Order: sequence, then C-alpha cells, then structure tokens
Amino acid sequence: MAKKELKKHSMEFGKKEKVLNYACQTYQLSRPNKVGAVMALIRECQPQTIEEWENWYFENAETAGKNNYKITKESLTELGERLYAKITEIVIPEWQEAFSQLTEQDCIDYIFNLTINRTYDGYIREKSVVNDGLARLFPEIIFEESDPELDHAGDIDYIARIGDRAIGVQIKPITAKANFGNYSPSERMKANFNDFTNQFGGKVFIVFSLDGEIANKDVIEDISKEIERLTRKS
Repeated sequence: MAKKELKKHSMEFGKKEKVLNYACQTYQLSRPNKVGAVMALIRECQPQTIEEWENWYFENAETAGKNNYKITKESLTELGERLYAKITEIVIPEWQEAFSQLTEQDCIDYIFNLTINRTYDGYIREKSVVNDGLARLFPEIIFEESDPELDHAGDIDYIARIGDRAIGVQIKPITAKANFGNYSPSERMKANFNDFTNQFGGKVFIVFSLDGEIANKDVIEDISKEIERLTRKS
C-alpha cells in the first residue's frame, strides 16, 4: 500500500529559522502562558482543515496560567513584534560580540567541558538530590535509575516503585529555567510522562536541583500524596 503523503502547511524560514527558534525559546514567547496549550487545543478541536483549526483556535484559545486571557490575532501579532525587538536589540548584538571573540580553543574547551565536566556535575547533582534528598524523605521507597532501554528513559531519570506500581522522577538543574514555577514540559516529554503513567500507574514529577538540593520544595508534598495514593491501591 502506497504511503500517504501529508501536505505540509508550515512556512519555511531558511537560515533565519535557527535565530527565530533560539530567540522564541529564550524569551519564552511560545509557552502555554502566551499562546495556550496548542496541542491540547487542537486535539480538542479535531480539525479536518487548517482553516477550521485557525477559526476554532481564535474562538476558544486562552493563555494558560493564573492571569489567563483570550488569545487574538492581535495578541499573536504583538508576540511577533516582541520577538523582532528581542532579536534586533539583544540577540544580534550579543551574538556579534560572541562571534568576534570566539577562538578555536573555545570550541575545543567547550566540547570537553560539555562531554566530561558538565556530565559529571549533573551526575553528582542527580545523585545528591536522590540519595540525600528523596531517599531520606521517603525511606520506605527505593529509587532506581531508569532503564536506558525504556522508551521514556530520556525524560525520566529515576523510578520509585510502590508495590506493583511506580512514580517517575525527572531531575533538572535550576539553570534549566530560573523561574521553575513557570516551567512547561515539551509535548514529547508530556507524551512520555503519559506513557509512563499508563504503564506504571503513577505520575512523573520534575524535581529541580540547586547545588544538589531540591529547589521546588512543594514537589515533596505532591510526591508524598502520590505515594499514599498508590500505596492504598497496592
């Protein structure tokens, strides 16, 4: 059977795509608190055409967060204007300065640092959060490193088993997002978290590490409640 060819509707931006993508992510202009939870919205809409999706989006979409508001064409235009301002006023000058100072030795040192130093620092932080944090807070639970062969392993670092069920833990350095209260997992991560819950019955929790300690303390109570829920079911 011939493979169905899917028509692409996405615009092509060529070499500008990298700059646009970098700035948009850096300044969080495509987060749910700016454009809504778009994948959840389109699944709710179940559109047959892109026109149907666009009309439904502007009729129903709201930003996610405490001070949510209705999304309009004007609000998306304003985000685009902000993106342009960030690129021209901040990103380009910063990159021009970096390009003018960059050396071959910087590139060599960067590769070594990324591969050896940062990996080791992350490993030590991860161990500290689990062994000195979670394991002491929940001594009745054994936290195991996620099996690298599992589909979700890239997004789930540890598994804590409760009877025949389990919860998942992803550990992120605080530098992953200075304001972790507004952190939003990617669509891929959300899908892997859902797959984990379907397989093991428990939720996945993101624990932010600051110098090897748990930064988002509220997650401790959330984990405790989930352990109690799974314990009652076991």
